[in-house]
Amino acid sequence: MRRYSREIEESLDRRQREFLSSEKGLRKPITEDIFEKRILISPEDLRVVNYRRSRPSAAFNPAALLRDNILYIYPRLIFDYYKYTSSIALFRVNVEELLNEVFEKPLETRIILWPRELWEFLGTEDPRATPVDGRIYMLYTGKGYHLEEGDELKYRDVLGFVELSPLNEVLRKGFFKIVQEGDVYLSDSQKDSAFLKIDSSKATMLTRLMVRNIKICWRACASIRDLEIYGDTLEPVLGLEDWEFKTGWSTNAIELSSNEYLVGWHAVVKSDLSYRNGFAIVNDQGELLAVSNYLLAPKGLEEEYGDRALVIFGDGLVKYGELLIWIGGISDYAIGVFVTELDRVLEKLKWVSR
Repeated sequence: MRRYSREIEESLDRRQREFLSSEKGLRKPITEDIFEKRILISPEDLRVVNYRRSRPSAAFNPAALLRDNILYIYPRLIFDYYKYTSSIALFRVNVEELLNEVFEKPLETRIILWPRELWEFLGTEDPRATPVDGRIYMLYTGKGYHLEEGDELKYRDVLGFVELSPLNEVLRKGFFKIVQEGDVYLSDSQKDSAFLKIDSSKATMLTRLMVRNIKICWRACASIRDLEIYGDTLEPVLGLEDWEFKTGWSTNAIELSSNEYLVGWHAVVKSDLSYRNGFAIVNDQGELLAVSNYLLAPKGLEEEYGDRALVIFGDGLVKYGELLIWIGGISDYAIGVFVTELDRVLEKLKWVSR
């Protein structure tokens, strides 16, 4: 019988503290927002067709995929005020019509994932999507409970996984555990993750752990078949600067070359609790090659004001020709589409020497 191991937690804590004591000064507290084109999709622009309530009160933090000039956008939906319980849905829009703001509204939307397990009882949140052999591997936050000794319900955010068919039907679902030498460890919060290289049932990935109240960006190797992250492969990648409370990965990863992947990240800034975003390039093992300062931050009333103010968060990153499209949530109520040239992002990256 495996047990939930505090030894794994102590090992991870040592790694993160050693990392944080040495990895400082890669970034500066500078925001240079390079996304000039900004498009808003509000909850009023959606019509849910497979649920009794057709208008969500909030639609935000979406995953995104591009196929044949069609954007498949997977927003997090909320209908209820008191419990704030989230589902994950899907709508489609032609990328050119979206960029030119001539798409027809409302956008037909269908819920594909909702709370059905104890570990996601409080919500299915913040998806990241990766196409694999015609199917979709989706990482998301399962917000829920875990039954501990003595029938105590323990609240945790776990890293959920769902495999979707080409028709976006659920084929398999579960959540990742950290395993090492026969023991199992669950962080109190693991989320904000992205796949890098997927080889059969194995994958390298980026993930955000909370270990003893510290929230930073890690890399790891994992078994997709068993939904296990190998504890001895977990290494910190992007830490905290003195002006930040936490960091996390924001988006799926885009392959730029055979061994370079572009991914968005976010940090919560101490001065105003805003979420500000930058970019990193990692290799196929998740090792940091380059990183930027903040290149995307909320601007003005529509982006700054919502259920959680001052947020642009994740989750979809798409390359379209020479353009880079960040499709993220704004202040926990709507979707923002932020567009810039890929070259503008690349020129802002600082390469890291190891």
